[in-house]
Amino acid sequence: MPQNVLLAEDDRAIRHALERALTLEGYEVTAVADGVEALAQAHRNRPDVLVLDVMMPGIDGLQVCRVLRAEGDRTPILMLTALVETADRIAGLDAGADDYVVKPFDVEEVFARLRALLRRTSGPGGSGGSGGSDGFATTSPQSSAASASAGSASPEAGGLLTAAGLRMDVQARRAWRGARELELTRTEFDLLELLVRNSGIVLDHATIYDRIWGYDFGPGSKNLAVYVGYLRRKLDEPGAPALIHTVRGVGYALRED
Repeated sequence: MPQNVLLAEDDRAIRHALERALTLEGYEVTAVADGVEALAQAHRNRPDVLVLDVMMPGIDGLQVCRVLRAEGDRTPILMLTALVETADRIAGLDAGADDYVVKPFDVEEVFARLRALLRRTSGPGGSGGSGGSDGFATTSPQSSAASASAGSASPEAGGLLTAAGLRMDVQARRAWRGARELELTRTEFDLLELLVRNSGIVLDHATIYDRIWGYDFGPGSKNLAVYVGYLRRKLDEPGAPALIHTVRGVGYALRED
């Protein structure tokens, strides 16, 4: 069956163009012009995925995102933004968004990001549009992809993974650094799992994009760097060694120096 997209964009030309493109791509599209309408539609008929413009009059895209997440709605959200600073992107992730596209955008990139988000929520145990009760990540196909990699994390009884002072329960989608449990979004959990399973190994950008998003957004994309930075903020502790290391020009590695 066609998957339903709830599109909220106050720019009429962009809204109509994107609505038409998504419809031609095979999606069922509900297009609205502001955040108030977006929330009303999301409550009336829960979509498979939301596409929200950040800057809208009244209730903006970030506020829509916060309201839905506070209600326990885990429907994947793709943000459209003209704001290119890292802090602005982190604000979107803080609000609960799963991904973002920077304006002006290529419609093919929007399609690719939507496909990746929907793949992560349509597999067995995926949250889809049904929402999760815990407010954080649920099982996704990316976890299976990460599991297929030849990692060096140590398995423990009960299916726990351990590496560099981290523990992960993949089935329960929970993770700890020492005694502290980490509150991770779906994408953050998938990214950390991939790094833990390949502890000590440098993973290049293309490999990470392929395993986590199912699509390489190219050398100009800052998407991965933003998520790594956001994950570091949750992992790092005062006086403790950093766990995620940048290998310039190559990628990232998880190790405890």
